[in-house]
Amino acid sequence: MTGHVVIAPDKFRGSLTSPEVAAHVAAGLGNVPVVELPVADGGDGTVDAVVASGFTRVETEVTGPAGDPVTASYAVRNEPGARVAVIELAEASGLRRLPGDPVPLTATSRGTGELIAHAVRHGATRIVLGLGGSACTDGGVGMAQALGVRLLDAAGNDLPPGGAALRDLHTIDASGRLRGFEVIVASDVDNPLLGPYGAAAVYAPQKGASPQDVAVLEAGLARLAAVAVHTHGLTGAAEHDGVVRAMGVAGRPGAGAAGGVGFGALTFLDAEIRPGIGYLLDLVGFDRHVEGARLVITGEGSIDEQTLRGKTPVGVAAAAAKYGVPVVAVCGRRTVGDDELRAAGIEAAYALTDVEPDVRRCMAEAGPLLERLAARIAAAHLVQDHERTMPSS
Repeated sequence: MTGHVVIAPDKFRGSLTSPEVAAHVAAGLGNVPVVELPVADGGDGTVDAVVASGFTRVETEVTGPAGDPVTASYAVRNEPGARVAVIELAEASGLRRLPGDPVPLTATSRGTGELIAHAVRHGATRIVLGLGGSACTDGGVGMAQALGVRLLDAAGNDLPPGGAALRDLHTIDASGRLRGFEVIVASDVDNPLLGPYGAAAVYAPQKGASPQDVAVLEAGLARLAAVAVHTHGLTGAAEHDGVVRAMGVAGRPGAGAAGGVGFGALTFLDAEIRPGIGYLLDLVGFDRHVEGARLVITGEGSIDEQTLRGKTPVGVAAAAAKYGVPVVAVCGRRTVGDDELRAAGIEAAYALTDVEPDVRRCMAEAGPLLERLAARIAAAHLVQDHERTMPSS
């Protein structure tokens, strides 16, 4: 197909999934050939996006972040040389899986490990792990425990769930870990495990942690990194004058992602971290679809300073630029100017608040409003383009 429009948005959090955004934009464009290609950057919504591109959804019951059972899904597809499973941490261990109030000290990533184990036992050889929306700050140890890693206190007892318990960690035994698969972490978070920019300091307050809780969780993660050096053969952290300093794995960009699940994946699963949006675009075949297109429409719920740091719209724009295809964006709202957008490779952004100032109505009526925005995009970017290519009489 040539002369088509590629619609490659992320979700509008709280309103529409990425496939729903793509469908409403397509409807608003009218009689225009389109390829709907919902995308994600590894956070919540990743499974929905890859299922829309041809992966198969699998559901199973796992342990939720508060310890109660939840039904979670992942996506699988056979690729050349591998059976790939895309697992989204938020599906099993996300804030939206909490049955009530946050439990920042005891929340666990165990369900994510159970999803990985289920996929591997059903033939997956490559796990793509999307991080984002986590309810836990446990350094990924719940995930590791579900895969056979034992974390023991000084008396040889298995640690209970959550990041607070890590303060009592004495020994790590990974001899019984499930093996036979590779793990790729899709994440654009570059925080280390520890310190003022680490998992506890930056993200735990978003999960309900008080300042006192943050201190407890930081101490637990520091203990995890230190024990990893002595009993697990890792360069996770070192202690000098009573202060644990991040080194090696703990200091790597991305180790602090999802409450330290990035560290857990690197440490216990020998994972490789790749930029989330770039890897997911490869996975859904973006390059194949954008070649020959005349426009790409991307977007997400809010286009703001975080967007400019490499989230979905900017990643899509960078990928489209390789083929010289212009990019516009749709969003619920935006807080960045035209010049900043153009510098990021986005010609224009159209917000729901442009047509409906009431934010509550934008949330409730996002689909119809998106169709109105898409009609504006068609008039501004497609009709003119068509007229420019019409032969003169």
